[in-house]
Amino acid sequence: MTAAPRKSRKRPSSSPLEAIVHALGDRGDGLARPASGGERLFYVAGALPGERVRLRPQGRKGDGEIAELDAVIEASAERVAPPCPHAALCGGCDLQHLAPDALAGWKRDKVVRALAHRGLGTVDVDQTLSLPAGTRRRLSVGLRGRVRHGVCGFFARESHRLIDTPHCLLPTPPLAALMEHLRRALPGFLAPAAEGTALMTETETGIDLRLDLPTAPELTGREALAALAEDADLARLTLTIAGGSEEPVALRRAPKLTLGGTPVLPPPGPFLQPSVDGERALTDLVLAAFEDLPAGAVIADLFCGLGTFALPLAARGFKLRGWDIESSAIGALGATAPARAGKVQATTRDLFRRPLVAEELAGWSGVVLDPPRAGAKAQVEALAAAGPGPLGAPVRPSILGIVGGAPAAAAPGPSVIVLVSCAPASFARDARALVDGGYRIDWVRPVDQFTWSHHVEVVARFSRG
Repeated sequence: MTAAPRKSRKRPSSSPLEAIVHALGDRGDGLARPASGGERLFYVAGALPGERVRLRPQGRKGDGEIAELDAVIEASAERVAPPCPHAALCGGCDLQHLAPDALAGWKRDKVVRALAHRGLGTVDVDQTLSLPAGTRRRLSVGLRGRVRHGVCGFFARESHRLIDTPHCLLPTPPLAALMEHLRRALPGFLAPAAEGTALMTETETGIDLRLDLPTAPELTGREALAALAEDADLARLTLTIAGGSEEPVALRRAPKLTLGGTPVLPPPGPFLQPSVDGERALTDLVLAAFEDLPAGAVIADLFCGLGTFALPLAARGFKLRGWDIESSAIGALGATAPARAGKVQATTRDLFRRPLVAEELAGWSGVVLDPPRAGAKAQVEALAAAGPGPLGAPVRPSILGIVGGAPAAAAPGPSVIVLVSCAPASFARDARALVDGGYRIDWVRPVDQFTWSHHVEVVARFSRG
């Protein structure tokens, strides 16, 4: 969940028409066609498959038209009343109107469709593991200044209009309380109509807040920020101006997280799983994927961040090698006790531009990857090249060239790969590359830790031999 605005495509409404909704799109829009017939395709937020609706076309969108839902004439049996009072206006959640079981099934089907698109339609996908609302310990919200009481919330769907959400159901109680503190404090450091963002992370020692403001506050504004840190009992408050460098404002306590039983002191605004429940679910799946490997086996954690998976794996007796582009996260991981004891080695590296290649993968028993939404195309292709190849295929020559006048055989790749992804499309692309490299898919498990959104996490185990 982020507070990034969505580009508005709305145009003046045209005359309403009736339509039949035949499916949900990947972003949670109802896909509808005119009830009277014809090929016009409408993307209708809030509509569900099987419904007869009245809509108002708003303008072009890709191969169809965006439309506003005017009324539901015949409702789906899977329609429920949205639990959040802001659901009609806020764009932070897409699918509060869909029954929980149906939402879990749709998210599983989204993964199935993505795999089928890559020719992997026979892969068995487990049922979705759904996590509850009210557990988000990391949340990005939009801010707007007003004279008396600021706005803190999310943007309306397909709009730059920021919606105040004082009764949002997503965050943990401490984050919800901080959102109210921000509303009261905003007039002190954000000018009326000016907008910024707040990244809030609940840690074990208090909330770590990073504010991004459009302009640097004056002395009175800085005093207001210091008062906010005190009144909200923040652990740390960090400021950036228009996305620039970070400036510490208040450090009242060092923020602390525990990963795999190891204390970690994170930098401001680190990547972190959005909920403790989600982190636990993903970690349990990753640990289960490697349970057949012997203690002492070497596992590489690519896109390792703070060590969400590296530290629990090290606690199980494995030796970990971690890489990530974020030097601040690598520094925090490198300062942990397992790293100091040599159980975890962490290195800063851009795996998009410099993926680890076959010779660097030699000797590893396993790999876990948790890349950003775009996936890990280059790195997965390198892993596939280091694998055994399709059954019966000859061993590939090493990219190091010729040894003794003959091609040098490439070292065999890792026997187990675990791919964690927050985007089914890039997950399926990367899975295809691994299968083409000779790996088989052992299992796929969707995890829904983005409650009521169209997003879904996927964890999958690949093996060879």
